[in-house]
Amino acid sequence: MKLLIVEDNPEIIEAVSFCFELRWPEVSVVSTETGNKGVELAETESPDLIILDLGLPDINGFEVLRQIRLFSDVPVIILTVRSENMDKIKGLEMGADDFVVKPFSHMELLARVKAVLRRSQMPELRGEEKPFNNGRIRIDFTSREITVNNNPVKLTPIEYNLLYQMVRNEGRVLTHRFLLEKVWGEEYVDATDYLKKYIQRLRQKLEDDAESPSLILTERGVGYKLIKIA
Repeated sequence: MKLLIVEDNPEIIEAVSFCFELRWPEVSVVSTETGNKGVELAETESPDLIILDLGLPDINGFEVLRQIRLFSDVPVIILTVRSENMDKIKGLEMGADDFVVKPFSHMELLARVKAVLRRSQMPELRGEEKPFNNGRIRIDFTSREITVNNNPVKLTPIEYNLLYQMVRNEGRVLTHRFLLEKVWGEEYVDATDYLKKYIQRLRQKLEDDAESPSLILTERGVGYKLIKIA
């Protein structure tokens, strides 16, 4: 596995690299202290995960993330000294997968990396699963191909996992806790901001009008459901 660290503090790069060398020696680490180089390495090195600082000397981490998302769905964990909720919301909207607020313990970061990598894996097939087709959405679970009104749609692994849970429970209201536990893990059952932003991203890709959804409906204060189409 390859890890890319984009961080302007060489001491943090050294400490994180040493943590992985000690605790997860199979991981190779590539690093840079600038955002523009980080974008370049994200494309040329094809890392399995990126740890990205927001406060970089040339361009900020949000801009780095925006540029990376133009060509890659690689999982990204943002490092930030900011704990404001708006930063997290902005990062999630732009495609971040998780956040770690400085100062942090290296064991916490290691656990977050493993959790994000686990979430980025596609769900295991349950035997020979027949394609899902409700007249608008079609999913081939073998090839992972998704079409909406016969038009191909590309989903990130987490978006796919979230949709997978909903289509397997079509017509049922799934609680926030259920979806967070199934897709993100038990340690994220209270992270409703994550779920809200990913539902929004799914609606943007699947709905005719994301602001007036007709496929993925909200049960206020409870959860979401994918409606059955007659």
